[in-house]
Amino acid sequence: MKIMVVNERKELLREPYVVRLGGWTLDRYLAEAPEHPRWEFARGEVVMYSPATAEHQDMVRFLLRLLDGYCEAKRWGKVLMGPAAVQVLPDVVREPDLFVLPPEEVSKATGVLLEVRPALVVEVTSPSTRTIDLKEKAEDYALAGIPEYWAVDPERKEVLVHRLRGGEYEVERSAAGRVECRSVPGLWVEAGWLFRDPLPPVAECLQAILKAGS
Repeated sequence: MKIMVVNERKELLREPYVVRLGGWTLDRYLAEAPEHPRWEFARGEVVMYSPATAEHQDMVRFLLRLLDGYCEAKRWGKVLMGPAAVQVLPDVVREPDLFVLPPEEVSKATGVLLEVRPALVVEVTSPSTRTIDLKEKAEDYALAGIPEYWAVDPERKEVLVHRLRGGEYEVERSAAGRVECRSVPGLWVEAGWLFRDPLPPVAECLQAILKAGS
């Protein structure tokens, strides 16, 4: 299926947007949703997002290289990224920006629809997706039993760390200092790294993390 989002003059919409299409089933989503644009399925709705900005992708790439390098060095788990589709609940499929699978879940990550439980999910927010990221997705990830969820907010320059406690997330905001990950052993990120312009060299940041844990 191909959908174009246009304005009242039938010009391709350039501003950030989120489109919700009701009346869908999971089977239809799996059969018709395109592979490349970000389409998610949540309780009978398809949620379609506008293309990501270069700044968003720079942040995702920085975090991907950092987390992937860490997990490879520690030989722990596996890092994947969207548009990989994760069935977090029976009627909810999300495409997280990044997620880390613990070792026991790695072998399950096959095919199109991944029925896995990540140890850590990371979403980089934008003004058009903030409510979805901080409310809807946080609720879904908590219901799914995902132990830790980071929402990186470049606009407000903070990381909102959600940690599961008693079936619900407790949220800790970090604008500076170390952001500790309790679900991936020994992993941490300096919040200030994420909001530098330009972003710091990944190799230097990874070396600092690995040195601190040695």
